[in-house]
This record gives sequence, structure tokens and C-alpha cells, in this order.
Amino acid sequence: MENIQSKEAQGRVADAPSGHWVYRVLPRWIWPYAQLARWDRPIGWILLLWPCWWSTALAASAYWLPGDSLKSLLPDPWYLGLFLAGAIAMRGAGCTFNDIVDENIDAKVERTRSRPLPSGQVTRRQAWTFFVLQALIGFLVLWQFNYFVVLVGLCSLGIVVIYPFMKRFTDWPQLFLGLAFSWGALMGWAAEFADIDGPAIMLYIGSILWVIGYDTIYAHQDREDDALVGVRSTARLFGENTKMWLIGLYSGALFCFALAFAFAEAPMPALAGLVAAGAHMARQIRVLDINDPDQCLKLFKSNGTVGWLIFLGLLGGAAWVALKPLV
Repeated sequence: MENIQSKEAQGRVADAPSGHWVYRVLPRWIWPYAQLARWDRPIGWILLLWPCWWSTALAASAYWLPGDSLKSLLPDPWYLGLFLAGAIAMRGAGCTFNDIVDENIDAKVERTRSRPLPSGQVTRRQAWTFFVLQALIGFLVLWQFNYFVVLVGLCSLGIVVIYPFMKRFTDWPQLFLGLAFSWGALMGWAAEFADIDGPAIMLYIGSILWVIGYDTIYAHQDREDDALVGVRSTARLFGENTKMWLIGLYSGALFCFALAFAFAEAPMPALAGLVAAGAHMARQIRVLDINDPDQCLKLFKSNGTVGWLIFLGLLGGAAWVALKPLV
């Protein structure tokens, strides 16, 4: 049986390198590492980045006063750049660590059996080395912030380490993904105020609910394979009731985001971004077909648009406050 699985793992399946530009630019020997870090799938680091940028933008425009300049109300570009670099590095490190932990499971799942470890393209030692290099880059980025941000960032490592194991023990691995992927909601605020206050906490809780929702949609791609190999998920738990759960999760997320904006005294026009994001989430739920893996992947990726709508709403609110006296 092991020999059969090994031969099957050599096949080209859904998770194998594609015609993405990453593979056209990089030397062929780097391809397995690009696949470990998911460099050809930017949606992962994009979704990791959004809570960081939301928090940074919310902190910049928080507690605004009449007469504040547009520059003082907009997020610091240096912070945005650091969070971008950190999200790419740490998402890659997280995916690499996840593949190390899940090597045996990935070999049994059609979508993942061509990944570098189960297909033998890299050794476990090479994967560990690559993980450490990415983690070091992430730490160097983190070190550019104040000491409080460094401490907050380091506190997230425990969640990152335990997440890959949760699918073995609980029907709620998406909750632990949410705890990890939403950590940036605390980081941006901490970078501005060297503290964690109510707005950051509400933004964090809202982001967790959002992550559980979109990753449930993603997990429906593997629902049948997961059942065969004993992997648990909210997709399996919710089943045919997924849409009702998504209504609750997304509604809760929007409510928490609105509270975060209110606690931070964010400019009222920023709520327009939440309204637009809510409409986008509602469409996801309305059209979702949990038995269509391609559509599930497409809807999952569309959450990058949710991130943009909320972020642009915050920027628009700041601009409205600063420019209002000129109108």
C-alpha cells in the first residue's frame, strides 16, 4: 500500500506547480521551495496581511480631532511595507511547517499528494532549513517595530505551532487558523500605541469569525478526502448547514468590526467599507455550492476583495475628515 501511495504521489494533480509566472522566473531547483511557501498562491499572504493593514489604518485615524491633516490620519507607509514583508515571510514559513507536519496526510489526499515532501522533491531536513530561513526573515521584520510589538508578535508563535495538529483533535481547526491569521489585528494597533485596546480586540475577534467563515468555504474542497483520512474541519461539521453558519459568522464579524470602528471613534464614512464588504459576503453565501470545489476556491479567494473594501473604507474616512474643511 505504501508503494502504491508513493507512486500516486508522483502524479501531477491540483496542487502541483502550475504555469504561474513564479515558475517561469525561478530556476527549476527552487520550484519545490516555491511550492512549499505557496509563492504561486498569493491569496494566503494577502488574507494574512489584511488584519495588519486594517489595524494600522484604524489606529492612524483613531481618536481624530478636527483639523487633523490627511498625513496624520493615514497609516504609516513604513508600517504597511513591514507588514507586507512579514506576511509573505511568515505565511511561507507557516505553510512549510504545515507541510512538514502533514506529510503523511498530504500523501493520501488527491489535491495535496504532489506537494514537495510527499512526492519526494525535498527531504524533511531541507524543508526544516527552508522553514527556519523564512522564520528568521519574519523575525528581522518584526524587530523593526517597537519592543511591545515584538513581544506581541512572539506571543503568536504558540498558536502557529499548534494549528497544524488541530485537525486531528477538533472539528474546529478553522478557529485556530483564525487565531493565528487574525493576529495582525493586534499588531497594527500595537505599532501605533504600544498597547492593545478595545478597538484592536474587537477587530481581532471579528477577523477570527471572518477567517472561520472563508476557510470553511475553502475546506469544502477536501471534505470527502478529509473524511477518508480522518481529518476534521468545520466544513465537515457544518455540512449542509454551512450557509446558515456563514450567515452567523460573517454577521458576527461585521458587528465586531463596527464596534471596533466605534470604539476607535473612526470617521463615520469608514463604515461605507463595511457595508460594501457585507454585501460581498452576502453574495458569497447566496451563490455558494459546497459540492463545487472550483467555485469554493473562487469564493475563498474573493475574500481578498473584502479586505480591500474595508481598508479603502478606512482610508476614505480619513480623507473625508481631513478634506472636509476644504469643501
